[in-house]
Amino acid sequence: MEPKVGDRMKANPQLTGLDNWVEGQVIDVEHNPFTGLVISIKDQLGRIFFGQVKYFQMV
Repeated sequence: MEPKVGDRMKANPQLTGLDNWVEGQVIDVEHNPFTGLVISIKDQLGRIFFGQVKYFQMV
């Protein structure tokens, strides 16, 4: 299932560099021809994290 703008997802600590998973709202879904599906989320603190879909989980 492909995420949509507005969905809630968690970003993996390998992507964020933080100790825990970061939960946020999807703000962009990009079909990148080189890296595949790229997700961008914005957390409650206003931080934006983006990366390949393999670093995200649905909440």
